[in-house]
Amino acid sequence: MEKSGRQFDVIIVGAGVMGSSTAYQTAQRGLKTLLLEQFDLLHHRGSSHGESRTIRATYTQHYYYPLVMESYDLWLQAEAQIGYKVYFKAPHLDMGREDDDNLLALIHNSRRHSVPHQVLRRHQVAQKFSGLIDIPEDWIGVFNELGGVIKPTKAVAMFQTLAYKNGAVLQDNTEVTNIKKDNVRGGVVVSTANGESFWSKKCVVTVGAWMKKLVKTVTRLELPIQPMETHVCYWRIKEGHEGKYAIGGDFPTFASYGKVYVYGTPSLEYPGLIKVAVHGGNPCDPDKRPWGPGVALDSLKEWVEGRLLGMVDSGEPAMKQCCMYSMTPDEDFVIDFLGEEFQKDVVIGGGFSGHGFKMAPVMGRILADMVVHGEANGVDIKNFSISRFKNNPQATYSYPLC
Repeated sequence: MEKSGRQFDVIIVGAGVMGSSTAYQTAQRGLKTLLLEQFDLLHHRGSSHGESRTIRATYTQHYYYPLVMESYDLWLQAEAQIGYKVYFKAPHLDMGREDDDNLLALIHNSRRHSVPHQVLRRHQVAQKFSGLIDIPEDWIGVFNELGGVIKPTKAVAMFQTLAYKNGAVLQDNTEVTNIKKDNVRGGVVVSTANGESFWSKKCVVTVGAWMKKLVKTVTRLELPIQPMETHVCYWRIKEGHEGKYAIGGDFPTFASYGKVYVYGTPSLEYPGLIKVAVHGGNPCDPDKRPWGPGVALDSLKEWVEGRLLGMVDSGEPAMKQCCMYSMTPDEDFVIDFLGEEFQKDVVIGGGFSGHGFKMAPVMGRILADMVVHGEANGVDIKNFSISRFKNNPQATYSYPLC
């Protein structure tokens, strides 16, 4: 090997929240672990930075519920080991037209999984949230206690610290350029742009918006994972109302179904500001991002004004932040072995489609299981297989674009 020749049990490529969680899992199991990151650790060029992500148990797809519920426990376990909080509890409210298919599926799955919840009419929503949220007469709200906010950058740092404490090697500013099967010794050789190469028994690829590029380099496979630049908007709460929207009170994390999917969190990271944003964005090359405004705000302004009863300034966002999505056509994850000549030596975790962060602890556990046992223990991940794309090569993206 050119410069290093170091050997590991597992190399994890990509040190965002998924890779860092996986490194924590493999290291604490006693595997000699190397975590590689192409940029600085805790950088802001991908999908794992910022100040808040929502966590919720209500999904239109039934198979996410057990993953979220396990993640709640694993977030708390990691917090207990590190000694500080990254997960802040809050109630959660889903809302939309009473005949909205997504909302009806969400209610069905709540019943299927025995999630304690309440279906609320307009006056009941107003009563539940002390008049802070208003919905139209033909809408309903679905309330439950299983919401909350995750602090992203802090969470990534937590997993990296725990991985390091358990013996993992962390190396940033190291771009992986290729992964090859070692036909002599078995395992794989991971090559980097700075001339280093490393050997490992197994490799996990969690490179977010760069997944499509790296997998195409390593194999002939072209995964339909579209990088997208999305924008998070923070809105100023009008004077005298700031405490009503703060975390720790009655105001919930929320999701609003309709022509655009609006989501948000109570005021936490920036006092006096509330996060209300649209799920979606603009396709881009992650290495040539426009870093532009790129947000169509009309529908979002209308939502803020109408749903939050004029107590939040809907004129313009007080702050905007850029982030990356890695979208699949069906918005489901990609968790699978790369296969072909690699068989089960290379595992990929990607395509988290703007809703995976909350499940990072269980994703790390699953990816570690696949490295150690050759399968994911205790969960069904067939919906996340690569093979689903082979039967639908013309799949189109269903999510709204801002």
